[in-house]
Amino acid sequence: MMKALELVAASRLEVVERPVPEPGPGELRIAVRACGICGSDLHGMDGSSGRRIPPVIMGHEASGVVDGVGEGAGDWKQGERVTFDSTVWCGECGFCREGRVNLCDRRQVVGVSCGEFHRDGAFAEYVVVPERIVHRLPDGLSFADAAFAEPVGVALHAAKRAGGLTGKSVLVVGAGLIGLLVVQASKRAGAERVVAVDLDADRLALAIELGADGASPPDALQESDFDVAFEVVGVGLTVGLAVKSVRKGGRVVLVGNLSPEVPLPLQAVVTRELDVLGSCAIAGEYPEALAAIADGSIRVRPLVSGVHPIETGVEAFAEAARKGALKVLIAPARGEED
Repeated sequence: MMKALELVAASRLEVVERPVPEPGPGELRIAVRACGICGSDLHGMDGSSGRRIPPVIMGHEASGVVDGVGEGAGDWKQGERVTFDSTVWCGECGFCREGRVNLCDRRQVVGVSCGEFHRDGAFAEYVVVPERIVHRLPDGLSFADAAFAEPVGVALHAAKRAGGLTGKSVLVVGAGLIGLLVVQASKRAGAERVVAVDLDADRLALAIELGADGASPPDALQESDFDVAFEVVGVGLTVGLAVKSVRKGGRVVLVGNLSPEVPLPLQAVVTRELDVLGSCAIAGEYPEALAAIADGSIRVRPLVSGVHPIETGVEAFAEAARKGALKVLIAPARGEED
């Protein structure tokens, strides 16, 4: 048996005992060492999103070691240090063949339960995933740092969606966890100037610490001629700010998706001929994300708000929901020092 933090009813988590899952053909069993609490877990566990239908074990930002190898699961060895994609893609549909695995026609997400599928995640001592989505960790990278590969991959994918950023001026609207990673991804991609916008003064200060050239609350933002704006919140006011802050012919990349629908300043988009792009999840950026964390070009440790054993997972979620928290990790098992 294993310990798991299970969403047993809307907004109610419990530490439970569950059978250790067995890897099937083409699958690996991972002994989880660290798993981050994602904003989508916090926002979805009340049932409002329809993506966390209980009972389900959530958790998709994880790292650990290979503990079991299913039949035909490649050359993986027990004890290898790994992370895995949050997206389970089929590898066969047209989008997968194009390399756009984030748009897979049969896409599932680890730790998500909805009307179309149920897949338990990594807030547990063990999780089973297809070997095709698993990646080896660079030597020396801690499990805690490696658990950031998923959100770092999201930021890198957003930067790629923006096109070439070398020499560009960039606005990042929203300095939460993903926004702070987008700040760093933009600088890493060669942006000349990056400005972060947020209501929280502490997050603005952290944005500067992590490489932003400027930081401002929304009502004090003076500039309105950015080449690219990333919207990393997902509500109407911030989408409007992003649109209004880019130059004519500029580009807006929508990353946040908190609201299913938002107003769009249509005339500003049309008459100023703006490019408006969506950015969803990750499409092959995991190796780059791991390398960026390992070489320090994207810093993740300043983003850790707390680490909890699985036995205090309920308290971990309460900490993650508190104002100002960025990333709280659950560490179901202790292996090597992390």
